[in-house]
Amino acid sequence: MKRSYDRVYQFKVTLSDITPRIWRRVQVPETYTFWDLNVAIWDLMRWGGHHLHQFTILNPKTGIKDCIGIPDPLLKRHTLTGWKHDIAAYFSMENRRAEYLYDFGDEWDHAILLEKILPREPGKEYPCCIAGKRNSPPDDVGSVSGYEEFCAIMKDPRHPEHKAKVKWYDGEYDPEAFDCNNVLFFDPADLLELLL
Repeated sequence: MKRSYDRVYQFKVTLSDITPRIWRRVQVPETYTFWDLNVAIWDLMRWGGHHLHQFTILNPKTGIKDCIGIPDPLLKRHTLTGWKHDIAAYFSMENRRAEYLYDFGDEWDHAILLEKILPREPGKEYPCCIAGKRNSPPDDVGSVSGYEEFCAIMKDPRHPEHKAKVKWYDGEYDPEAFDCNNVLFFDPADLLELLL
């Protein structure tokens, strides 16, 4: 059941270690859990969502950084369950920053910045992407170095691997292309049901 809300949190999500920067600006309900925010980031970046993820953020009550995501007994770090922790319990204008890691193999690090807490606009759909720059790397491209190699191959039609990469990606890839209107948001509750 969806909870009612009066405010929205505006975040800037920036993919680390790639220049020029790849970033998105998104507004989400204040009732979002970290799982919900994770799904919104998957949608913003067009990540497939089939890899582990983790937020690292300062817990304002303890002053210690918490890891929040999907608990995995094989991992040595203690991870809190994302769908059991609300973003509003952590993020505030005094505690604005977090790190988000998607895919523990490729290690896509993102900087999360809470920019504003705003009143909900009547009739507006949330979450919504309101700005962004550049296409995100495809899932499973192989980290930053793999992404750079992928871009070089896709840019050069004479490269011996060009046709294979186009087939793998299912079409041409433009690293500069991004349009907020093309961001589709999935219901986090539906994806959580599949997970559980």
